[in-house]
Amino acid sequence: MIRKATIKDAAVIAEFNYCLAKETEALELNKETLYKGVQKVLSDESKGIYFVYEKDDKVVGQLMITKEWSDWRNGDFWWIQSVYVHKDYRRQGIYTSLFHHVKSIVDSDDTICGLRLYVEKENETAKNTYKALGMKETHYLLYELSAPNKSL
Repeated sequence: MIRKATIKDAAVIAEFNYCLAKETEALELNKETLYKGVQKVLSDESKGIYFVYEKDDKVVGQLMITKEWSDWRNGDFWWIQSVYVHKDYRRQGIYTSLFHHVKSIVDSDDTICGLRLYVEKENETAKNTYKALGMKETHYLLYELSAPNKSL
């Protein structure tokens, strides 16, 4: 079952985000900061929306949506972020189900102009998954400048 996450899901989402950073980027995130960040999203939908996948009466997968206004298209892009499926539940179509759930919302809402995400350059598995779902690589590169007190 897929549903919007609630504040009751904060601990598992924070744990999944911690695992995501460790597995994909070898980063050890500050768990307290991470938990507070997840709580803020779950209590303020303007910051983002988490969708979770439940199986066997527990959350086993997640993704977060953040919004970016496009004046060129007069609509919001929905950015897919914080994608994680528990290792025991991978290769069972959980991410695909989450993606299709979000895509169905995008397809039915005229205020949303598309879906975007970023992916690690070397993550061929993820890139192949996104391509199989109909997403295309763009010509944009991502640049970042972190605030001094917010770097990882």
